[in-house]
Amino acid sequence: MPRVPHTPAEYWDTYMPHRGEGAQPAPVVDRFEWTQYPGHGPGAELLGEPRRALDLGPAEGKEAVYLARQGVEVTGVDLSLVQVERARTWWDGVRGLTFVHGDICKYLASDAELFDAIYSVWGAVWFTDPEQVFPLVAKRLAPGGTFAFSHAEPIPGAHGPQPMRGKWLEQRERELTVLRWQYTPEVWADLLKRHDFTDIQASVLEAPEVGRLGTLLVRARTAGA
Repeated sequence: MPRVPHTPAEYWDTYMPHRGEGAQPAPVVDRFEWTQYPGHGPGAELLGEPRRALDLGPAEGKEAVYLARQGVEVTGVDLSLVQVERARTWWDGVRGLTFVHGDICKYLASDAELFDAIYSVWGAVWFTDPEQVFPLVAKRLAPGGTFAFSHAEPIPGAHGPQPMRGKWLEQRERELTVLRWQYTPEVWADLLKRHDFTDIQASVLEAPEVGRLGTLLVRARTAGA
């Protein structure tokens, strides 16, 4: 029985995406994907044409790699050291790409360096209180910068922080519960507006097949210079 995680970092170390046992090859990266369905929906154009971008919770680092290969200087911040070390190994040598181990809110609050785009693809924004992370993101975006994130479409009737547990059912009474925030597109838009974001677009992108899970996709900007 694998060790039961008791901290958020241990949780993501344990439940990171797996592609098989032992050494794993780097995944193929040929598109910026916002959804779980390859080739479905918009791509990197949602971010505009940033020179510098920040990826919050990059996990495998695929989106960060895609942007870096287009000439964008990208930093990815992830709470899981296991995932950061894996990404560093896979993408060693990709110019303009840096992976940082750390908590996204602490990272956002630790410096004043600005980014043209900050994004999260089914990543850390989903698992962080928006009242905490949204004002921090706003301070680290350049004037007119883009903030975008995606995650699973909201489940009807579930609102706000929702508990998510791991796979060890027989040990759930001792296992850490991780929260993920769930709101309708309209509520996400209201939250962003309250934190001074503009040009807000929030909607659910339907899955390519009927009956499959859709993707909540949100984009907003900071006020221009």
